[in-house]
Amino acid sequence: MSDAIAVVAAAYGGPEVLELRPVDVPDPGPGEVLLDVRAAGVNPIDWKVFSGRMGDDPAALPLRPGVEAAGVVAAVGPGGAEGPRGPLAVGDEVFAFRAAGAWASRIVVPAASCVPKAPAVPWPVAGATMAAGATAVHLLEATRVGPGDVVLVHGASGGVGRLAVQLARRRGAARVIGTARPANHDAVRALGAEPVAYGDGLLERLRGLAPDGVDVALDCVGTDEALETSLALARDRDRLATIVAGPPAAAKGFTRLGGAPGAARGDEIRARARLELADRLAAGELTVAVASYPLAEAAAAVADHQAGRVSGKIALVP
Repeated sequence: MSDAIAVVAAAYGGPEVLELRPVDVPDPGPGEVLLDVRAAGVNPIDWKVFSGRMGDDPAALPLRPGVEAAGVVAAVGPGGAEGPRGPLAVGDEVFAFRAAGAWASRIVVPAASCVPKAPAVPWPVAGATMAAGATAVHLLEATRVGPGDVVLVHGASGGVGRLAVQLARRRGAARVIGTARPANHDAVRALGAEPVAYGDGLLERLRGLAPDGVDVALDCVGTDEALETSLALARDRDRLATIVAGPPAAAKGFTRLGGAPGAARGDEIRARARLELADRLAAGELTVAVASYPLAEAAAAVADHQAGRVSGKIALVP
């Protein structure tokens, strides 16, 4: 047993319910490791859970948010611990996804969640890339993105969208068109996409860029505008996917991905994606924009995330 600090939601609600508390961390059991967390990612699923949108059973309180982290192995459970790329040892730097209660200074995680991190990958990037990156890979796999495709990404300046743009180009997409607010157009262009502003007249602007339509449309925002323009431009409705929109999108032909009821979880795809992401980060092939906040400022980080004041990803640093 060791001491740590962790972000805890003592009630359901907004960012104001988050507080920093001392917690006891058990020793790792068989197949587990104790991780000294260097950075942990903030993802929409985190605040959806503690807001009560996914259930508000009082018996589940207090909640420990966080699903991904990066850190240094501090101890290994009895009999050793085997990760996806072999045995783990004290001192190893790793990505950890999935990692329950990751918003903490120390956590115990399954060795199966841990993928080796190259020393050159900054801790905030390592702590905040795997969840969004695995989602982006799932989108590309589900829509079979490959050489020569014209791909439309709605929300190209967000955490998932930025990675989807880059990975689509790495898979040989001929063009990627990305919707974003004008202030983020330079960033989207630098990632390899052609930016276009969302809002009134979006369909006409997209038709100007892709008069023959698009092969693939990836929705990372869930707006009616994103869904309708995708339907209008798609040459093949079997290659439409969303990670946000609900059941009505499925009725229109979109493949729904993620953890929502009725959506495809893609656990095996996302597990394999961690290895690709680790390799691409190590090789310097992915650019990830990350804003870092101290762990004690988790509430401010969530508020900024919800308000869209940060493009890209957010990492909490103990």
